[in-house]
Amino acid sequence: QLVESGGGLVQPGGSLKLSCTISELAPKFHVIGWFRQAPGKEREGVALIRSSDDTTYYVDSVKGRFTISRDGAKNTVYLQMNSLKPEDTAVYYCALCKGSWLTSDHRYYDAWGQGTQVTVSS
Repeated sequence: QLVESGGGLVQPGGSLKLSCTISELAPKFHVIGWFRQAPGKEREGVALIRSSDDTTYYVDSVKGRFTISRDGAKNTVYLQMNSLKPEDTAVYYCALCKGSWLTSDHRYYDAWGQGTQVTVSS
């Protein structure tokens, strides 16, 4: 089970930090992804991190602004979001994909959190 927290309302240019806590023992090899979905849009893979070597992936629209990281001891993955823009507004989900394939295709993810709303607005 994955539980997200940290969403909210922030002004353009502001920052938020999302947390994803894995409540059950995750497979040794897995990928945690942060996805987002805005109304009327497809679910989009935003940032990924691989457990075996901490390799990361970012979608082009968030490169240089978002940072994904993990704390193995706490079974928690973070998404630090800086310089937020109105177009970042969406429900953000974390998800777990078994194995080592760093994929942003949401269809390959096995477990999902409930989502947390991020709204960027003045």
